[in-house]
Amino acid sequence: MHPNPVYRQTTRQRALDLVRDRGFGTLMINGADGPLASHVPFVLAPDGQSADLHLVRSNPIMRALDEPVPALLAINGPDGYISPDWYGMEDQVPTWNYVAVHLRGTLQPLPPEALRDQLDRLSATFENRLLPKKPWTLDKVAEPALAKLFRMILPCRFNITDVQSTWKLGQNKPASARIGAADGLEAAGIGQDTAWLSQAMRDTND
Repeated sequence: MHPNPVYRQTTRQRALDLVRDRGFGTLMINGADGPLASHVPFVLAPDGQSADLHLVRSNPIMRALDEPVPALLAINGPDGYISPDWYGMEDQVPTWNYVAVHLRGTLQPLPPEALRDQLDRLSATFENRLLPKKPWTLDKVAEPALAKLFRMILPCRFNITDVQSTWKLGQNKPASARIGAADGLEAAGIGQDTAWLSQAMRDTND
């Protein structure tokens, strides 16, 4: 996380709201030969205390998961390049504004029989955002294909002990400079979800 405290004043709930909305992150643990990372979809529990996910049996993280292990789940939000010309101020330098959340906790394997419920919840979370389309469900998959899938993946739970986030939105600049940068970012669009990020910069208080 960014060391400047001005970027780290967002509430836990706002950070978890972004985590829930994204539903995808980078899971990391320490392996025997160095860090291990995997990009995973997940479902955040209603109380924000855990996230359920699954891994392929052959995934190095899964192979190392004989017992609960310390882990980090990093979720990227919007990001974008900021040109110093947009501030309307002298002696500025380029930077990159962004939003990111780090969840720390422990990763544990779940019993294989927990997989079906987990996959149902995962697909429902995102299929229900596609309404009025009728949500896709696992019932549409033939049993032999489903059985093969279930042999390939295993469920896990990430128990959250700490939530840290960075919302680098130009809070260290005057409002006029921040709004100028937001306008420039929205027009240039260098980054991800730059319209979202630009609006967040405009909404940020001094």
